[in-house]
Amino acid sequence: MLNHLTLLKFNTPTTDTDIDELAEALDKLPNSIVEIQMLEFGRNVVVASTSYDFAVWILCANEQTLDRCLRHTEYLAIMEKIEQLTESIVTVAFYGSDAGILRDKPPVNWVLGDDFADL
Repeated sequence: MLNHLTLLKFNTPTTDTDIDELAEALDKLPNSIVEIQMLEFGRNVVVASTSYDFAVWILCANEQTLDRCLRHTEYLAIMEKIEQLTESIVTVAFYGSDAGILRDKPPVNWVLGDDFADL
């Protein structure tokens, strides 16, 4: 799966209402864009000098489906709003690691001391 991560640094002042409206629009995207396998977004909760204010994470099958998503009219409308609200946008697209490797060495439940070896 292809991950597309976007980090936003908002202009000053960007209001809570602006951010809530953005979140509402983002929440509707998977209903309109079939290429989106998963979409997560939210405000940053750990503030540091290098922090961004907001993140959007889209999961698509491959580069072709991501390209169709990024060209979709509803996505472009949201990007127009994002560009008005932000002073800086950073994006990266990457293929995620295979979670199947966990089968080779199951996780340990430190609370119960169970290594899940019987799975």
